[in-house]
Amino acid sequence: MKLILLELNEINFDVVKYYIDKGISLPAMNHVLESGLINTSAESEYDNLEPWIQWVSVHTGKEYNEHNVFRLGDFVNSKEEQFFEKVEKAGFNVGAISPMNAANRLKNPSYFIPDPWTQTKTDKSFLSRIIAESLAQSVNDNSQSRLTVKTILSLILAFFIMVNPKKYFFMLKYAFQALGKPWRKALFLDMFLYEIHKTLFKNKKPNFSTLFLNAGAHIQHHYFFNSPYVNSKVLKNPDWYIDKNEDPILEMLVVYDRLIGDLIKNSETELIIATGLSQKPFTRLKFYYRLKDHKEFLDIIGIKYASVTPRMTRDFLISFKTPKEAAIAKEKLSSITLRTEKKLFEEIDNRGKDIFVVLTYPFEITRDTYININGNEICLYDHVVFVAIKNGEHNSKGFSYFSKGLTKFRPEANSHVLNINKTVLNYFGVKN
Repeated sequence: MKLILLELNEINFDVVKYYIDKGISLPAMNHVLESGLINTSAESEYDNLEPWIQWVSVHTGKEYNEHNVFRLGDFVNSKEEQFFEKVEKAGFNVGAISPMNAANRLKNPSYFIPDPWTQTKTDKSFLSRIIAESLAQSVNDNSQSRLTVKTILSLILAFFIMVNPKKYFFMLKYAFQALGKPWRKALFLDMFLYEIHKTLFKNKKPNFSTLFLNAGAHIQHHYFFNSPYVNSKVLKNPDWYIDKNEDPILEMLVVYDRLIGDLIKNSETELIIATGLSQKPFTRLKFYYRLKDHKEFLDIIGIKYASVTPRMTRDFLISFKTPKEAAIAKEKLSSITLRTEKKLFEEIDNRGKDIFVVLTYPFEITRDTYININGNEICLYDHVVFVAIKNGEHNSKGFSYFSKGLTKFRPEANSHVLNINKTVLNYFGVKN
């Protein structure tokens, strides 16, 4: 009795069908489309339509208004039980690779490597710990692509231990090509995670295992306009951003097709592929920036803090010794405006001794862009790094595939994505 849940974050299978209809060979994805793919739904309010909310729903079997986990990394503070623990309590072995916004509460996991943004423990192995630390450093410094010597050495070690030697050339080519084609860094990391999962699944033989892959979501958010699927004369990326002849969307689908094909051919394991939600093309140009050095910026503007932790893309968490310090910091950050009187941080969530901050300024930042802090002007350009031009936005419509052995456990079409939780539990005979 073995089951793999592939969490293929935000992939739009309508786009997959478009390419297949155009004659592109995606045999594994075509199999998924033709046998067992159903639509799912997620949260209806756009503010709640975030992957770190939807995947918590999948893991707990509860809607947002029940689990109330709103921010990435916050599930560690929740008391809700996940299907990981429930399946383990029923006597089965469980493994997980990078599950989004999940906490490791397993007593004896076959393996557990958390996502790069959630502060939870790995399994007890040395290799899992160094992989988790390296991925966190690599992903959270994604805007500047700066890796420490320790991270590089750890990734090299893990690569040669975990990856099939037959994949060395192909994957290393992707890694080196990421210098000129940054989306390939994300694809390399997903291929790396896949190989880690494949090796651990083979060696540890858990009954239930999950693998979360995020490159597709990242690439859709950043490069959707380059796909012929969009077919717009207005929605185009500037030449300095990406060559008009590049199509990272198709490149991503080709990579994922190969991985899915590898999973499907394993007849001894049942398979669920779930997207959680999906994306559709954005309607205008919106720029994303990230603070270059979070600590340096906070020091410059005079905020005293205990620690600061970067999260995904524009987000970061600041911790303080007292709620009073947090309140003062929120007020100071809220007051930072540009010459246009547009605020730099419009999303600031005060949680007592912590504040969750999002750099929300949506326009291009140049050397002529200044922020006003207590009457003093500071060049913002020197303190941020460009991340992307937003190309894709979240869509409540999701997609899920269930292999033949899961037919009787499959949820109804168009039902909430949380029902995948029931499919997993019913498969293992676990009572909700």
